[in-house]
Amino acid sequence: MADVIVIGGGLTGCATAYYLAADGVPVTLLEQGDLNTQASGSNAGSLHLQIPSEPFRLLGDHWARAFSPALRLFTGSLEMWRGLSAELGTDLEVKLRGGLLVAATDEELALLERKAAIERSGGADVQVIGRDELRALAPYLSERMIGAAFCPVEGKANPLVAAPAYAAAAARLGAEVRRGVRVTGLRRERGAYVVATDTGELRARRVVNAAGAAAGEVAGWLGVRLEMRAASIQVSVTEAIEPLVPHLVYSAGRKLTLKQNGLGQLLIGGGWPARIDARGRPVADPDTLAQNLGVALEVVPRIGPVQVLRTWAAYVNGTDDWRPLIGEVPGLPGFFLCYVPWLGFTGGPAAARIVASQLQGRAPALDVDAGAFAVAA
Repeated sequence: MADVIVIGGGLTGCATAYYLAADGVPVTLLEQGDLNTQASGSNAGSLHLQIPSEPFRLLGDHWARAFSPALRLFTGSLEMWRGLSAELGTDLEVKLRGGLLVAATDEELALLERKAAIERSGGADVQVIGRDELRALAPYLSERMIGAAFCPVEGKANPLVAAPAYAAAAARLGAEVRRGVRVTGLRRERGAYVVATDTGELRARRVVNAAGAAAGEVAGWLGVRLEMRAASIQVSVTEAIEPLVPHLVYSAGRKLTLKQNGLGQLLIGGGWPARIDARGRPVADPDTLAQNLGVALEVVPRIGPVQVLRTWAAYVNGTDDWRPLIGEVPGLPGFFLCYVPWLGFTGGPAAARIVASQLQGRAPALDVDAGAFAVAA
C-alpha cells in the first residue's frame, strides 16, 4: 500500500509531490497523460496578486471582500516563486517587477480605488497611481491611460518548465512519478483509499486530489460535489523585440494581459474566448484574437509593427467564488483537496506546501488564515 497518492500532474500536483518527498513522505504521483499538458502548461505565465477586475466589475465589492482572505495565499506563493529556480535547480524565468492594472477612464480609475482598498485590507500591497506617476513608471504605455493600480510583487514565470521542474526534483528525492496512468475511480475501503486506474488498482492511506479541471470528477467518486466550470481561452506570442515591457500589464476595462519574456517575445492574452471545434477541442478564434490584439495596441501603441508568431487555445477552470479548495475534506479522513481556481499557476506552490504540511499534521509555515479556503463538506 502506498502512503500518499497525488492525482494530477499539473503544477499543483507536481509541487505537492515535491514538498512531500522533501519532507521524507513516500509519495506516488499519477498523471493520465504527460506532465503539464493542461492549464498549468497552457497559460501565459502571469503571476497575479491583484483581484481580477472583471469579476470585481460583475460580482461587486461583496464578492471581493469574501475572496480577499485568499490574497495572503497568493502573497505567500509569490514569495515562494522568488526562490523556486534555485530550490529546484532549473531556471523558471521568474521576474517579479510589478503589475500594472491600467485605467483609461475616470470610472475605471474609481473602480481601481475601491478594489485597492479591499486588497490592502487583505494584506496586499496595491497602490493606485495617477497619470504622471504612471508615465514615469511605464513610459511605453499609451497616453490615454490616466492611472493604474500598481502591485510591485507581480510578474511572470515560464509555465512550460515549472511543473516538470517540480516533478524532476520530486523524483530525485524518491517520489514515484507515473505518467500515462488514467485514474478511473476512487473509493474508501477498510480505512484506506482504492484508486482504480486503467493499469490496475492501487491502495493508499491518503490521497491528494490535485486534478485541476478533473478535480470535480475525482471528488464526485467519493460523493463530494464541487461546483466547477471551464472556459476556453487563447494566448498569443510575438516575435522577439528589444526590451519594452518590464511589467505585467492588464486593463481595468477590457480583457488584457501583456508581458515580455526573457527572449524578448510579447505574450498577449487576457481571457478572450477561443472556439470549440467539432471534436470539442479549443482552437484559436480569429475574431476574438483581433479584438485582443486591438486592446493590446490601444494600451501599448509601440507594439503595432510586431508580428504575432503563434496563437494557442486551452481550457482553464475554476469556481464561481474563486476561493481555493485546500485541505482535508470533512468526513473523509486522508482525502485532501489541493485546487486553486482560475489562478492556479500563481497559487500552486503555496497551496501545495500547505496541503503537504496538513497531511503530516503540521501547521503550514505560510501565514494564511483557514478562512481563505473553501473545503467541500
